Amino acid sequence: MTEVPDPTHETVGLLEALGTTRAIRRYRNEPIPTDDLAKILWFAGRAPSGSNRQAFRFLTLLDGPNATRARQVLGESFRHGWAVKREQDNYRPSRFADSMQEYVDKFESHPVVILVCLDRYRDPNWHEGASVYPACQNLLLAARGLGYGGALTMWHLEVETELREILSIPAHVALSACITLGIPVGRHGPLRRKPVNQVTFDDAWGQAPQWAEIPDPI
Repeated sequence: MTEVPDPTHETVGLLEALGTTRAIRRYRNEPIPTDDLAKILWFAGRAPSGSNRQAFRFLTLLDGPNATRARQVLGESFRHGWAVKREQDNYRPSRFADSMQEYVDKFESHPVVILVCLDRYRDPNWHEGASVYPACQNLLLAARGLGYGGALTMWHLEVETELREILSIPAHVALSACITLGIPVGRHGPLRRKPVNQVTFDDAWGQAPQWAEIPDPI
């Protein structure tokens, strides 16, 4: 029988974690112990996947020579991606914009970088994300439960060719997400999100159900 890791750091219940976990982009300059990282990935691996094939794969970039090169390439990509987005969307100075700038400026020094991949077993198709993104959310929630924080990003796609070469990633493997992890500077939650009745329709598009008008449950 497989032994389930004991999440000794867990301080929040499931529903509280779901209602308060936000993207964490600022980290303390402290490593994540590999025992904790292994636990986080264990819980990520419990996620559902198409036909239960468990085709998700986690490529960690810690401090090896290939990881160092990949982090440098990613850092350049993230800084370029944010600079373009900041200009196009006309971001003004704000807590979010400042945290994003710090996030990309310090990318190479983030404690853990993980490329979440999909080991494809058929040609690319429109629904393959269902086999990898649940694992990403499990990963972020597990990190939350152990006292860490993370952010899921996609700017790695700008340098996908370079990453494949540096990290020897086969052509059939999809680079589905890039997640950073660390000990938060600050804390999770509370979150500002749209009410349920603004994002839920019943019976027809645009028709909000009265039963969705509920107060915050936490």
